Amino acid sequence: MNRCGWVNQDPLYIDYHDHEWGVPVYEDRLLFEYLNLEGAQAGLSWYTILKKRENYRKAFDNFVAEKIIRYDECKIEELLHNEGIVRNKLKINAVITNARAYLQVIEEYGSFQTYIWSFVGGKPIQNHFKEMKDVPATTEISDKLSKDLKKRGFKFVGSTICYAFMQAVGMVNDHIITCDCYQKAVHIKK
Repeated sequence: MNRCGWVNQDPLYIDYHDHEWGVPVYEDRLLFEYLNLEGAQAGLSWYTILKKRENYRKAFDNFVAEKIIRYDECKIEELLHNEGIVRNKLKINAVITNARAYLQVIEEYGSFQTYIWSFVGGKPIQNHFKEMKDVPATTEISDKLSKDLKKRGFKFVGSTICYAFMQAVGMVNDHIITCDCYQKAVHIKK
């Protein structure tokens, strides 16, 4: 199978590329999870976070924001000692801060997906990159998303993180055109 050049030979990574990356996500909780996992990736590789994803889900109550906003110092201390996640206090606190901001967005927009997907007009942007080197790290849209998320109080949401998030949740189809997943992503509709 032809795949994008960033995929290594680990079955976990192959499965992620073939079945998740670039597939549109419209479920609020899952969008929130992806946003926080992309933030956890800052300074690391996605592969590192992907290997720890199940640990993150367990540690952060499956990214249920209503539970996360109740985390106290004792819970934060527990997370800082959890070897299954990245033990960075700023990143751990960011998830809690983001949970509050996320719930405020839902209150304002009715759903997180309505808010997030508004940045791309509600449907995936279909890019046509021939090589991985052509794929940008940021775009004008990721800049706008980052700026708006920050204004709303979200943390670890720089433009590069936002663009990686947009790729992961299918807001943009950045499979290169020779990748077997490219055409599959082109035909995905909401």
